[in-house]
Amino acid sequence: MSLESFTERVKAVVGTDSGLGKTVKFDLKGDGIVFVDATQTPNVVSHQDKDADCTVKISEDNANKMLDGSLNLMAAYMTGKVKVNGDMEMAMKVVQLIARRAKENE
Repeated sequence: MSLESFTERVKAVVGTDSGLGKTVKFDLKGDGIVFVDATQTPNVVSHQDKDADCTVKISEDNANKMLDGSLNLMAAYMTGKVKVNGDMEMAMKVVQLIARRAKENE
């Protein structure tokens, strides 16, 4: 799956107002950056490599599995498949948002 496809999926998950209130960056380990600015409404998703409240380093394959709901982000973190820098509370909010959206799309 391409960076653009992943970006579109992230946009669908966060919508116009995710309620996160902070910034998160997905660093796809050399495949690109997806930056979510949820400090403004509507939320903005871009490829800008800016400082974020929370940075999630994850492979593109695992990132897509995360959005599908087939990868538990916390389990992946514990096994080293995912690295989180910064605000761990924000990481948990992102996990909860993704899980909620995955259930809505079932």
